[in-house]
Amino acid sequence: MTIQLSELEVFLAAVETGSFSAAGRRLALSPSAVSKLVSRLEDRLDVRLFHRTPRMLTPTDTGRVLYEEGQEIFAALSSAENAVLSCSGTVSGTLRVHSMVSFAKHQLAPVIGEFLARYPKLRVEFHLTNEPVDFVEQRIDVSIQGGPLPDSSLVARRLLDSPWIVCAAPAYLARHGTPQTPDDLARHNCINFSHRADWNLWPVMQEDGPRMVTAKGNLGANQGDMLLALARQGLGLVRLARFHVGDDLAAGLLVPVLTAFQPPGQEPLYLAWQSRKHLSPRVRVFLEYMQEKFSTGAQPDERVATQRPAAQPAG
Repeated sequence: MTIQLSELEVFLAAVETGSFSAAGRRLALSPSAVSKLVSRLEDRLDVRLFHRTPRMLTPTDTGRVLYEEGQEIFAALSSAENAVLSCSGTVSGTLRVHSMVSFAKHQLAPVIGEFLARYPKLRVEFHLTNEPVDFVEQRIDVSIQGGPLPDSSLVARRLLDSPWIVCAAPAYLARHGTPQTPDDLARHNCINFSHRADWNLWPVMQEDGPRMVTAKGNLGANQGDMLLALARQGLGLVRLARFHVGDDLAAGLLVPVLTAFQPPGQEPLYLAWQSRKHLSPRVRVFLEYMQEKFSTGAQPDERVATQRPAAQPAG
């Protein structure tokens, strides 16, 4: 009796994704092909591996045992593959990177060409969204996030710290004046996120301590690049992360305001991945490259994701 690796891989994917359809999407197979491979494995072992209902797929006790042992088998194979690739100096395959849209556009895009020049056999696929990502379902290798990670199995490494800046175009300030205190925001048009009311509370620091100011205006969007474009047109004040607006500030297209009331501290961005062990060469070199390009020079701050402080998404 021999377990085929192809059958075992499909079985592991079905357990991890919770359905034959999701396992099929993960492995580029049809749901019927996944079902046939699992059934063939059950027939070969003469056991039942799943409890099947129209809405749920859960492993039996025997299935859980096979899942635990199967993980060890694939971890060992991955470790052997990584060792061989490390010796040969070859880094290849597809690296799937999740990122916030704004960080990908303003920070990743300008440096990814150099990364690919170093590792020409790599293919990089970007999955861009400001929402949480399912590493298993979407086959993500590395995620760049500014918010809390819900999956405690993830490992997070602090990449950089970025303050949030209140700013406006010179044309807007010429027409409406420059706010001198946080109370002045009530008399200005504040361009803001439309899908989260709590993001429209701008933190400020005053002599009596920190407080939140409600920012209101006649324009909103659910994505930071649109807010940036509107601010460039001189339509109001905006609050975005420095990594998002840094080039505009340097070029004078936007001007920071209320700097004396900027809260202390900076909000962190993190690299996140699934495991400390058996890290593939393509993930390892990407983590090293990102640290090289964006780290402040401190030792990597690495921890399980549930220990991360929450940070406001950058849009």
